[in-house]
Amino acid sequence: MKKLMVALGLLSLAGTAFAAGKPCEELKSEIAAKIDAKGASGYSLEIVDKGAAAGGEVVGTCEGGSKEIVYNRG
Repeated sequence: MKKLMVALGLLSLAGTAFAAGKPCEELKSEIAAKIDAKGASGYSLEIVDKGAAAGGEVVGTCEGGSKEIVYNRG
């Protein structure tokens, strides 16, 4: 029973950390590194409020889902 309570406590903490999400600048840097590794150039990544991604492709969400990272070519 004690092990079950510890496991539930750890799951609760992990869920809270996941819900908080990553900081936007950190996630933006990770996405840029992946794009650069594929040899892409001439693109931009922009952090916008959720739902404000006009004219670009949403490639990530951050800050608990309140912001999005938008990819634009050219």
